[in-house]
Amino acid sequence: MISEQLKFEVENWIKHDPDKKTAEQLSTWLKEGNEKELNRCFSGFLQFGTAGLRGPLGPGPSCMNRAVVSRAAAGIAKFMKKNNLKSVVIGRDARFGSIEFAQDSAEILAGAGMRTYVLPRELPTPVLAFAVKRLKVDVGIMVTASHNPATDNGYKVYLGGDVNGISYSGSQIISPVDQEISDEISNADLSPSRSTDIQIVEEGLINEYIESVASLVHKPNNLKIVYTPLHGVGAEIFMKVLKLAKFSNPIMVNEQKNPDPNFPTTKFPNPEEPGVMDLAIKYAKDVEADLVIANDPDADRCAIAVKSSNGNWRTVRGDEVGTALGKYLIDSHNLKNKSMANSLVSSTLLSKIAKHNQINFFETLTGFKWISKIPNLAFGYEEALGYCVDPEVVNDKDGISAAVLIAQLIDELKNKGKSFDDYLDDIGVEFGFHATDQISVRVDDLAQINKLLSKIISDPPSDLAGYKIESVEDLNQSKDLKTTGIRLRYSGEIRVIIRPSGTEPKLKCYIEVVKSNKSKSLELISQIKEVLTKVLS
Repeated sequence: MISEQLKFEVENWIKHDPDKKTAEQLSTWLKEGNEKELNRCFSGFLQFGTAGLRGPLGPGPSCMNRAVVSRAAAGIAKFMKKNNLKSVVIGRDARFGSIEFAQDSAEILAGAGMRTYVLPRELPTPVLAFAVKRLKVDVGIMVTASHNPATDNGYKVYLGGDVNGISYSGSQIISPVDQEISDEISNADLSPSRSTDIQIVEEGLINEYIESVASLVHKPNNLKIVYTPLHGVGAEIFMKVLKLAKFSNPIMVNEQKNPDPNFPTTKFPNPEEPGVMDLAIKYAKDVEADLVIANDPDADRCAIAVKSSNGNWRTVRGDEVGTALGKYLIDSHNLKNKSMANSLVSSTLLSKIAKHNQINFFETLTGFKWISKIPNLAFGYEEALGYCVDPEVVNDKDGISAAVLIAQLIDELKNKGKSFDDYLDDIGVEFGFHATDQISVRVDDLAQINKLLSKIISDPPSDLAGYKIESVEDLNQSKDLKTTGIRLRYSGEIRVIIRPSGTEPKLKCYIEVVKSNKSKSLELISQIKEVLTKVLS
């Protein structure tokens, strides 16, 4: 039985819904008395999370749809007026709804009197982040759900200048701005003014991004590279960058080269997920490639696969790529008075390399919205395949520039007769072998995450593979890095962090083991992962 309150909320939502399809779906559920679906879609307004909105497509305030996006755009317009912000640039990926969401946002912001630019077609998120800085606008909006499943879409928000005493410089929003925008959305005009006084960003700006990334390369590259954009929007720009940088033409994974919001070859278009790189690795084996590169669907992340000394291909962990890029930049650039950073769930190895080279290092909360706020940043990364190698150009993670730089490193190593694994081993010999791994527990009910986390906080494992617990830190009580989660330290340089994902319905467990011997570190982390998998099941 549908309550009168719910019926009122649904009918009022339908009245102001700009999309006939979602309005009709809600009307049908009302007529059918479908309380289950209506409760699902009216369980509260979709909240700002990791720098914006992200959620499943569907009708009502709890899902991503034109009505929710319109309210978000109207709320952002109100926030901009209160903070004397006057300009915005909007980009989009190729997901379901992205064109409509970008258009609605542009019309509403233009209707509010904002100077409004729109990228001319579906393009990578780093191009939007670049445009915020290049156009010197106050706000950037990217319509994307990044690596989430095909059922989702989202909305990232960037700021160009200083707000609330924080210098954003083209980076993603953080607290308290996210809450301030959320408050404005709650009170937004349900039928805001619209305007078509919108400027389309010229191709020259996109070419400037391509030129800036290509300039990271200082000599031609002859690697045989297999590339996949995973049905996303990275291929066009990536191929142009490689051509300008005088790379050999990569071999494209044909089944995944074109943007497709259904992501037909993979359920989760996230290179971290098991099996997602398999098709590209098959190509690499067939053509005897040197390197596999994958971008996630909005190309802000980069994954690679390499051939190990035993002849088998392996997908490289984000911590390994992040450490390698950081070490390479230290060795090849003058980074005096510069800083490096990674997230608290990432490996501790880069901090030791930076300290050894007298470079400032910062540990941040999870997410590039925090890494990008580090002063004088030269390089930052998070283990979830996000890397910022040129923050003056893109103050956010950029899977295209990271791909180009890692390819250059591997090409230089090949010319010296060394492999990528040799490079990592050299680092391990000098600083210790830092093995990292993670466990992801995907849930249908978000309440399960809190239940599991509470269980671990109240009763953490006292022993892991014979190593005793030394400290328990509830990160929610931390003075410096306050967040939901727990950090456990064990004897033998073992660290475990357990926290909810900021972008997906998952509980994530991050493990790090440090040993002087590579095989011992790998063997131990495998044992610990097995124990923790049972604890989290």
